[in-house]
Amino acid sequence: MPMYVPSRGRVEEFDVGGGGQVLDLETAVKDGILGGGGGVVVHGGAIEKKLSLRKMMEELDSIEVPSVFICPISLEPMQDPVTLCTGQTYERSNILKWFSLGHFTCPTTMQELWDDSITPNSTLHQLIYSWFSQKYLAMKKRSEDVQGRVLEILETLKKVKGEARVQALKELRQVVTAHDSAKKTVTDNSGVSLITSLLGPFTKHVVASEAIGILVHLDLNSDGKANLMQPNKISLMVDTLNEGSIDTKINCMKLLELLMEGKDSECEVLSSLSLFVGLLRIIKDKRHPNGVLSGLRLLKLISSHESLRNSIVGIGAIPQLVEVLPNLNAECLEFALVILEALSTLPEGALALMDCRSTIPNVVKLLMKVSESCTQFALSILWAVCKLAPAKCSSVAVEAGLAAKLLLVIQSGCNPVLKQRSAELLKLCSLNYSETIFISKCKLTKTMQ
Repeated sequence: MPMYVPSRGRVEEFDVGGGGQVLDLETAVKDGILGGGGGVVVHGGAIEKKLSLRKMMEELDSIEVPSVFICPISLEPMQDPVTLCTGQTYERSNILKWFSLGHFTCPTTMQELWDDSITPNSTLHQLIYSWFSQKYLAMKKRSEDVQGRVLEILETLKKVKGEARVQALKELRQVVTAHDSAKKTVTDNSGVSLITSLLGPFTKHVVASEAIGILVHLDLNSDGKANLMQPNKISLMVDTLNEGSIDTKINCMKLLELLMEGKDSECEVLSSLSLFVGLLRIIKDKRHPNGVLSGLRLLKLISSHESLRNSIVGIGAIPQLVEVLPNLNAECLEFALVILEALSTLPEGALALMDCRSTIPNVVKLLMKVSESCTQFALSILWAVCKLAPAKCSSVAVEAGLAAKLLLVIQSGCNPVLKQRSAELLKLCSLNYSETIFISKCKLTKTMQ
């Protein structure tokens, strides 16, 4: 069946009630669920306040809609269905637009119209409204049931310990993951502070894993973030990251990233060698692409703080990142190059890049390959390396095909700044060669020469 997509159109309002399910127009009329009058006949429920059909459609996003409700032109649910003389029904605004384009045929059958009048299909309109009303009220009831269950679990967490606490947290995590209303109920009822209070130096990893799995899905305010930034809680998150399943690792990384955003003064709390080692271990694990992406995102955020870069370089992160470059997808590559470029601003970082034999070959291959931003970061890294030891690095760079790539950048429609940097790097690489030898070493085509 076509999937519902919210639309904008003329909307009428009808009284809404709960009741039995209505599946199609024929069944609804035959069973007497819809009468001939202007209202909606309901069974077994009180009359509710008037609700806009558009509002219900917007809240019931992505729900499967019976095909009889779908306009053949827009493939969206009809809000104001009208019928042509051929018996085909369309959304009023869509068929009027069809006529305005000079078409006087039925869009579905392509029959010439012997009568261009359109007749409101009030029976179908009532059926559509009734169907969406029932779905809407059912959704609201489920939402109320979810909120009630969340409140019960929060009360339980205040009283229980041990395995009962773990089970309560697991259930809460499942509910919060599945229902947006549950997230709001937790945050509106001091759930964040309650769950955060469970994290401490003596918290078992299974409890920490479930609690972090809940917190990462919540909208944390400044107080909630400040509470979680306490050193003992950060230490627990790092331990949980290193020892948990891949899902737990990803949740820990996402929560740490969430806590670090916009935090300049408190970043020192994350200067943990154990964290950096754990992140590199995840980044090198090709079995879990989502883990690699989350690890690179967090390491990029950490490396944006100058005070933490020395620690990252100090644990040998640079050669490990360089070695994984050929295995990364486009999104991950950009994060990795941003990290390496940030680390190259340190003298120790540039030296570590130069000492890694794979740096120049691996980075040269990325020029003009992924995106302009990746080319920019790659050029910056190569410049930091080559200017350290031009004689040593230029020969390696030329052998790796750097000159041809630089000329491609210069001849492309790239940013003028990139072209200028490419020209400077090309000049640097050519200093130790005569013109003839340089051209032969670069293996350039006649056009490039």
